Amino acid sequence: MNGKRKFYTFFMRGLMYVCSLTTAALLIFMLCYITVKGAPNVSWKFLTTKPSYLKGNIGILPDIMNTVYIVLATLLIVLPLGVGAAIYLTEYAKSKKTVAVIEYAAEALSGIPSIIYGLVGMLLFSANFGTCLLAGALTLVIMNLPTVMRTTQESLKTVPQSYREGAFGLGAGKWRVIRTVVMPGCIDGVITGCILSVGRILGESAALLFTAGFAHALNGILSGLTSSGATLTVALYVYAKEEGEFGVAFAIAFILMIMTLIINMSASLVGKYFAKRRRV
Repeated sequence: MNGKRKFYTFFMRGLMYVCSLTTAALLIFMLCYITVKGAPNVSWKFLTTKPSYLKGNIGILPDIMNTVYIVLATLLIVLPLGVGAAIYLTEYAKSKKTVAVIEYAAEALSGIPSIIYGLVGMLLFSANFGTCLLAGALTLVIMNLPTVMRTTQESLKTVPQSYREGAFGLGAGKWRVIRTVVMPGCIDGVITGCILSVGRILGESAALLFTAGFAHALNGILSGLTSSGATLTVALYVYAKEEGEFGVAFAIAFILMIMTLIINMSASLVGKYFAKRRRV
Protein backbone atom coordinates (compact mmCIF):
# COMPACT_ATOMS: atom_id res chain seq x y z
CA MET A 1 0.00 0.00 0.00
CA ASN A 2 2.86 2.31 0.89
CA GLY A 3 4.49 1.82 -2.50
CA LYS A 4 1.22 2.52 -4.33
CA ARG A 5 0.60 5.64 -2.29
CA LYS A 6 4.11 6.96 -2.96
CA PHE A 7 3.76 6.26 -6.66
CA TYR A 8 0.34 8.01 -6.74
CA THR A 9 1.76 11.05 -4.88
CA PHE A 10 4.79 11.18 -7.18
CA PHE A 11 2.60 10.85 -10.29
CA MET A 12 0.12 13.57 -9.23
CA ARG A 13 2.92 15.94 -8.24
CA GLY A 14 4.61 15.40 -11.59
CA LEU A 15 1.29 15.94 -13.40
CA MET A 16 0.78 19.25 -11.59
CA TYR A 17 4.31 20.36 -12.48
CA VAL A 18 3.69 19.49 -16.14
CA CYS A 19 0.38 21.41 -16.18
CA SER A 20 1.98 24.43 -14.50
CA LEU A 21 4.93 24.46 -16.88
CA THR A 22 2.66 24.04 -19.90
CA THR A 23 0.51 26.99 -18.82
CA ALA A 24 3.56 29.16 -18.18
CA ALA A 25 5.13 28.11 -21.49
CA LEU A 26 1.98 28.98 -23.45
CA LEU A 27 1.80 32.39 -21.79
CA ILE A 28 5.49 33.12 -22.43
CA PHE A 29 5.18 31.95 -26.04
CA MET A 30 2.18 34.22 -26.66
CA LEU A 31 3.89 37.21 -25.05
CA CYS A 32 7.09 36.66 -27.01
CA TYR A 33 5.25 36.02 -30.29
CA ILE A 34 3.15 39.19 -30.03
CA THR A 35 6.19 41.21 -28.96
CA VAL A 36 8.32 39.98 -31.88
CA LYS A 37 5.53 40.55 -34.40
CA GLY A 38 4.16 43.80 -33.00
CA ALA A 39 6.93 45.80 -31.30
CA PRO A 40 8.89 46.59 -34.52
CA ASN A 41 5.75 48.21 -36.00
CA VAL A 42 5.21 50.56 -33.06
CA SER A 43 6.59 54.07 -33.49
CA TRP A 44 5.89 57.55 -32.19
CA LYS A 45 4.27 58.50 -35.48
CA PHE A 46 2.10 55.37 -35.33
CA LEU A 47 0.86 56.34 -31.86
CA THR A 48 0.33 60.08 -32.42
CA THR A 49 -1.21 60.42 -35.88
CA LYS A 50 -4.52 59.55 -37.47
CA PRO A 51 -4.93 57.38 -40.57
CA SER A 52 -4.38 59.10 -43.90
CA TYR A 53 -4.92 56.62 -46.69
CA LEU A 54 -4.07 59.20 -49.37
CA LYS A 55 -0.59 59.58 -47.85
CA GLY A 56 -0.31 55.89 -47.02
CA ASN A 57 -0.06 56.64 -43.29
CA ILE A 58 -1.65 54.43 -40.64
CA GLY A 59 -1.95 55.96 -37.18
CA ILE A 60 -3.99 54.82 -34.22
CA LEU A 61 -4.36 58.06 -32.24
CA PRO A 62 -8.15 58.20 -32.89
CA ASP A 63 -8.49 54.59 -31.70
CA ILE A 64 -6.50 55.35 -28.53
CA MET A 65 -8.64 58.42 -27.78
CA ASN A 66 -11.87 56.50 -28.48
CA THR A 67 -10.71 53.83 -26.04
CA VAL A 68 -10.02 56.48 -23.38
CA TYR A 69 -13.43 58.10 -23.97
CA ILE A 70 -15.33 54.84 -23.68
CA VAL A 71 -13.41 53.80 -20.54
CA LEU A 72 -14.16 57.13 -18.83
CA ALA A 73 -17.83 57.13 -19.85
CA THR A 74 -18.32 53.54 -18.71
CA LEU A 75 -16.63 54.06 -15.33
CA LEU A 76 -18.54 57.31 -14.74
CA ILE A 77 -21.82 55.38 -14.96
CA VAL A 78 -20.94 51.91 -13.66
CA LEU A 79 -19.08 52.92 -10.48
CA PRO A 80 -22.00 54.77 -8.80
CA LEU A 81 -24.42 52.04 -9.87
CA GLY A 82 -22.23 49.12 -8.79
CA VAL A 83 -21.07 50.65 -5.49
CA GLY A 84 -24.60 51.83 -4.67
CA ALA A 85 -26.05 48.38 -5.35
CA ALA A 86 -23.38 46.75 -3.18
CA ILE A 87 -24.08 49.16 -0.30
CA TYR A 88 -27.80 48.48 -0.54
CA LEU A 89 -27.39 44.70 -0.57
CA THR A 90 -24.90 44.67 2.32
CA GLU A 91 -26.13 47.48 4.57
CA TYR A 92 -29.80 48.18 3.85
CA ALA A 93 -31.53 45.13 2.36
CA LYS A 94 -33.69 43.35 4.93
CA SER A 95 -34.99 40.45 2.83
CA LYS A 96 -32.54 37.64 2.21
CA LYS A 97 -34.64 36.52 -0.76
CA THR A 98 -34.24 39.92 -2.42
CA VAL A 99 -30.49 39.80 -1.89
CA ALA A 100 -30.31 36.25 -3.25
CA VAL A 101 -32.31 37.17 -6.37
CA ILE A 102 -30.15 40.23 -7.12
CA GLU A 103 -26.93 38.28 -6.54
CA TYR A 104 -28.16 35.48 -8.81
CA ALA A 105 -29.05 38.03 -11.49
CA ALA A 106 -25.56 39.52 -11.21
CA GLU A 107 -23.95 36.10 -11.56
CA ALA A 108 -26.13 35.36 -14.59
CA LEU A 109 -25.17 38.68 -16.20
CA SER A 110 -21.46 37.97 -15.74
CA GLY A 111 -21.82 34.64 -17.56
CA ILE A 112 -23.64 35.90 -20.68
CA PRO A 113 -21.47 35.97 -23.85
CA SER A 114 -20.45 39.46 -24.90
CA ILE A 115 -21.88 39.02 -28.40
CA ILE A 116 -25.35 38.85 -26.82
CA TYR A 117 -24.68 42.11 -24.98
CA GLY A 118 -23.73 43.60 -28.33
CA LEU A 119 -26.98 42.49 -29.92
CA VAL A 120 -29.05 43.85 -27.01
CA GLY A 121 -27.05 47.08 -27.00
CA MET A 122 -27.62 47.53 -30.73
CA LEU A 123 -31.38 47.06 -30.40
CA LEU A 124 -31.70 49.08 -27.19
CA PHE A 125 -29.06 51.82 -27.20
CA SER A 126 -27.98 52.17 -30.85
CA ALA A 127 -31.61 52.34 -31.92
CA ASN A 128 -32.11 55.38 -29.65
CA PHE A 129 -28.71 57.12 -29.67
CA GLY A 130 -27.32 55.88 -32.98
CA THR A 131 -24.11 53.91 -33.53
CA CYS A 132 -21.77 55.81 -31.26
CA LEU A 133 -19.36 55.47 -28.34
CA LEU A 134 -22.13 56.34 -25.88
CA ALA A 135 -24.15 53.32 -27.00
CA GLY A 136 -21.03 51.18 -26.60
CA ALA A 137 -20.36 52.63 -23.13
CA LEU A 138 -23.91 51.92 -21.96
CA THR A 139 -23.58 48.35 -23.19
CA LEU A 140 -20.30 47.97 -21.31
CA VAL A 141 -21.96 49.36 -18.18
CA ILE A 142 -24.33 46.38 -18.13
CA MET A 143 -21.41 44.02 -18.75
CA ASN A 144 -19.23 45.41 -15.96
CA LEU A 145 -21.91 46.12 -13.37
CA PRO A 146 -21.69 42.60 -11.83
CA THR A 147 -17.90 42.89 -11.46
CA VAL A 148 -18.01 46.23 -9.64
CA MET A 149 -20.99 45.19 -7.52
CA ARG A 150 -19.57 41.85 -6.41
CA THR A 151 -16.05 43.08 -5.63
CA THR A 152 -17.44 45.99 -3.60
CA GLN A 153 -19.94 43.74 -1.85
CA GLU A 154 -17.28 41.21 -0.83
CA SER A 155 -15.06 44.04 0.39
CA LEU A 156 -17.91 45.52 2.45
CA LYS A 157 -18.37 42.17 4.18
CA THR A 158 -14.75 42.20 5.36
CA VAL A 159 -15.29 45.37 7.43
CA PRO A 160 -15.72 44.14 11.06
CA GLN A 161 -19.22 44.53 12.49
CA SER A 162 -17.66 45.99 15.65
CA TYR A 163 -16.68 49.11 13.65
CA ARG A 164 -20.33 49.73 12.79
CA GLU A 165 -21.52 49.04 16.32
CA GLY A 166 -18.91 51.41 17.77
CA ALA A 167 -19.96 54.20 15.42
CA PHE A 168 -23.64 53.63 16.21
CA GLY A 169 -22.78 53.72 19.92
CA LEU A 170 -21.26 57.18 19.45
CA GLY A 171 -24.55 58.39 17.98
CA ALA A 172 -23.73 58.36 14.28
CA GLY A 173 -26.54 57.77 11.80
CA LYS A 174 -26.70 54.92 9.28
CA TRP A 175 -25.42 56.88 6.27
CA ARG A 176 -22.72 58.60 8.30
CA VAL A 177 -21.46 55.21 9.51
CA ILE A 178 -21.35 53.92 5.94
CA ARG A 179 -19.67 57.07 4.60
CA THR A 180 -17.06 57.58 7.33
CA VAL A 181 -16.43 54.07 8.70
CA VAL A 182 -17.47 51.36 6.26
CA MET A 183 -16.48 52.85 2.89
CA PRO A 184 -12.91 53.82 3.90
CA GLY A 185 -12.42 50.24 5.06
CA CYS A 186 -13.47 48.74 1.73
CA ILE A 187 -11.97 51.24 -0.72
CA ASP A 188 -9.63 48.51 -1.95
CA GLY A 189 -12.60 46.54 -3.28
CA VAL A 190 -13.93 49.55 -5.16
CA ILE A 191 -10.53 50.28 -6.71
CA THR A 192 -9.98 46.62 -7.59
CA GLY A 193 -13.39 46.41 -9.26
CA CYS A 194 -12.62 49.61 -11.16
CA ILE A 195 -9.27 48.29 -12.41
CA LEU A 196 -10.76 44.93 -13.43
CA SER A 197 -13.54 46.75 -15.28
CA VAL A 198 -10.98 48.82 -17.18
CA GLY A 199 -9.23 45.61 -18.18
CA ARG A 200 -12.45 44.13 -19.50
CA ILE A 201 -13.36 47.33 -21.34
CA LEU A 202 -9.96 47.39 -23.04
CA GLY A 203 -10.32 43.79 -24.16
CA GLU A 204 -13.90 43.99 -25.38
CA SER A 205 -14.63 43.94 -29.09
CA ALA A 206 -17.72 41.83 -29.86
CA ALA A 207 -20.18 44.12 -28.07
CA LEU A 208 -18.58 47.26 -29.52
CA LEU A 209 -18.72 45.96 -33.08
CA PHE A 210 -22.52 46.20 -32.85
CA THR A 211 -22.79 49.46 -30.94
CA ALA A 212 -19.77 51.80 -31.26
CA GLY A 213 -18.89 51.42 -34.95
CA PHE A 214 -15.66 51.35 -36.97
CA ALA A 215 -14.77 55.01 -37.65
CA HIS A 216 -11.15 56.15 -37.16
CA ALA A 217 -12.12 59.82 -36.73
CA LEU A 218 -10.38 62.02 -34.15
CA ASN A 219 -12.94 63.92 -32.04
CA GLY A 220 -13.19 65.71 -28.71
CA ILE A 221 -14.71 63.83 -25.80
CA LEU A 222 -18.24 65.25 -26.15
CA SER A 223 -18.44 64.99 -29.93
CA GLY A 224 -16.62 61.65 -29.77
CA LEU A 225 -19.21 60.07 -27.46
CA THR A 226 -21.99 60.97 -29.88
CA SER A 227 -20.06 59.78 -32.96
CA SER A 228 -19.12 56.40 -34.33
CA GLY A 229 -15.63 55.33 -33.32
CA ALA A 230 -13.34 52.30 -33.20
CA THR A 231 -11.57 51.36 -29.98
CA LEU A 232 -8.19 49.60 -30.08
CA THR A 233 -9.73 46.11 -30.05
CA VAL A 234 -12.19 46.97 -32.81
CA ALA A 235 -9.40 48.59 -34.82
CA LEU A 236 -7.34 45.41 -34.41
CA TYR A 237 -10.22 43.38 -35.86
CA VAL A 238 -10.74 45.81 -38.75
CA TYR A 239 -7.05 45.98 -39.73
CA ALA A 240 -6.58 42.20 -39.49
CA LYS A 241 -9.87 40.92 -40.90
CA GLU A 242 -11.09 43.62 -43.25
CA GLU A 243 -7.88 45.27 -44.53
CA GLY A 244 -5.29 42.50 -44.13
CA GLU A 245 -2.84 44.83 -42.31
CA PHE A 246 -1.45 42.18 -39.97
CA GLY A 247 1.59 44.28 -39.03
CA VAL A 248 -0.70 47.02 -37.72
CA ALA A 249 -2.91 44.43 -36.02
CA PHE A 250 0.07 42.92 -34.18
CA ALA A 251 1.26 46.39 -33.18
CA ILE A 252 -2.15 47.13 -31.63
CA ALA A 253 -2.12 43.70 -29.97
CA PHE A 254 1.28 44.52 -28.46
CA ILE A 255 -0.03 47.83 -27.09
CA LEU A 256 -3.12 46.14 -25.64
CA MET A 257 -0.95 43.42 -24.08
CA ILE A 258 1.24 46.02 -22.35
CA MET A 259 -1.82 47.90 -21.11
CA THR A 260 -3.40 44.69 -19.78
CA LEU A 261 -0.20 43.71 -17.96
CA ILE A 262 -0.01 47.17 -16.38
CA ILE A 263 -3.65 46.98 -15.27
CA ASN A 264 -3.22 43.51 -13.74
CA MET A 265 -0.06 44.60 -11.92
CA SER A 266 -1.85 47.73 -10.69
CA ALA A 267 -4.73 45.65 -9.30
CA SER A 268 -2.27 43.40 -7.47
CA LEU A 269 -0.26 46.32 -6.04
CA VAL A 270 -3.40 48.17 -4.92
CA GLY A 271 -4.69 45.06 -3.17
CA LYS A 272 -1.38 44.55 -1.35
CA TYR A 273 -1.15 48.23 -0.39
CA PHE A 274 -4.58 48.33 1.23
CA ALA A 275 -4.03 44.91 2.86
CA LYS A 276 -0.93 46.36 4.55
CA ARG A 277 -2.84 49.43 5.65
CA ARG A 278 -5.49 47.25 7.25
CA ARG A 279 -2.91 45.26 9.19
CA VAL A 280 -1.34 48.48 10.45
